[in-house]
Amino acid sequence: MQKSYLLLGSNLGDKNHNLLKARTLIQSKEITLVRESAIYKTSPWGFDADEDFLNQVVEIATELDPMKLLNRLLEIEKQVGRKRKKIAGYQSRILDVDILFFGSQVINTPKIIIPHPRLHLRRFTLVPMNELAPDLMHPVLNKTIAQLLAECDDNMKVVRIFTSTK
Repeated sequence: MQKSYLLLGSNLGDKNHNLLKARTLIQSKEITLVRESAIYKTSPWGFDADEDFLNQVVEIATELDPMKLLNRLLEIEKQVGRKRKKIAGYQSRILDVDILFFGSQVINTPKIIIPHPRLHLRRFTLVPMNELAPDLMHPVLNKTIAQLLAECDDNMKVVRIFTSTK
């Protein structure tokens, strides 16, 4: 079983329910939900939207390889109601699930990049990630999550609104 960290985000519909449904669907025969951060409210990052996001990091253990995990997560996004639009840039979404880390693996292909290439730039990712694994070493940047958070230039407000249930 490989340890992995995922970022869940939603800014459309019943956002808390969307995250709950995602966590429920992630838990499966091949994926164990180990821990989850609190849920945080944040402004959209990189685009304007009418609704704020709810974001959460979950730690999983999985038998799946990274590409199979990505495909499973894309299917979960679709099950929750996400419809991907063929437009450039960021957009509002019912559910977004990103692989932040997959063990200490470094993968850079046209279909998948691990660790997530922008996680060190985003407080909405680093704050919940720091809650679960402050000492986790980023295998490319060679800094801990706590160090990345302390050095992050993003001044976006990240407000804890729900504590974790696991």
